[in-house]
Amino acid sequence: MPEGDILRRVAIRLNQALTGYPLTYCLFRWPTLGGVDLTGQVIEQIEAYGKHVLMHLDSGYTLRTHLRMDGAWIVEKAADGGRPGPGSRARSWNARAVVGTQKWVAIGHKLGMADLLRTRDVQRLLAPLGPDVMAPDFDPVDGAARVAAQGDRGIGATLLDQHVVAGIGTIYMAESLFHWRVRPDRPARTVPDLPGLLTYAGEILRRSVQARTPTATGNTAPGQAALVHGREHQPCRRCSTPIEVMRVGDPPFDRPAFFCPHCQPT
Repeated sequence: MPEGDILRRVAIRLNQALTGYPLTYCLFRWPTLGGVDLTGQVIEQIEAYGKHVLMHLDSGYTLRTHLRMDGAWIVEKAADGGRPGPGSRARSWNARAVVGTQKWVAIGHKLGMADLLRTRDVQRLLAPLGPDVMAPDFDPVDGAARVAAQGDRGIGATLLDQHVVAGIGTIYMAESLFHWRVRPDRPARTVPDLPGLLTYAGEILRRSVQARTPTATGNTAPGQAALVHGREHQPCRRCSTPIEVMRVGDPPFDRPAFFCPHCQPT
């Protein structure tokens, strides 16, 4: 699943391509949006909250999409007339939403969610989500209280729960807990300095947005973007102990959590 840094990258690229220009093309392959036509409307702002992409229109409506596990927004050069070109990926049946201007076409590929709602209702829609750890106004003390309230639930599963705090996925959960020297299955309420842990997670997510390619370490060299995630059986970069992986969360929604058994003993 794309994590908070990827969603921020998506929002930045979409803003560069679409914001401030009238839409010249619109196509939805989505049951509830089949008859919707946004051509002529102007996208005023595109933002990401947690793992949602929000396109705010000058009509007072917002197009909300969620990438789920396999989704992506792809930007291509528009053909003459502000439409997708003959070889565009907009022609694929996996293109669930396509919006374009005279210069650019944005293709929502394999989206997991799409709907159109009044912009004034966006906050109500997002209310069940926890605070976004990447937001400028994120309060780590409040976030820590929400995490601690999960009690004996494992910290790994807790950080992945978007209803507790939003924006953290498997990569940054694993990397943050490695830095904190905490096992993914440790009870959330017992983790030391939870405000610091959440602050760190937000910092490395924001750093990744600014990097040339996504990275949890700040290093964009091949094979150096993570310290533990995806490195099962490989030596820990800190102590050389082989990295292990456990499952966190309840099936069928459990996720892998990579960790070092030596550096993260409890």
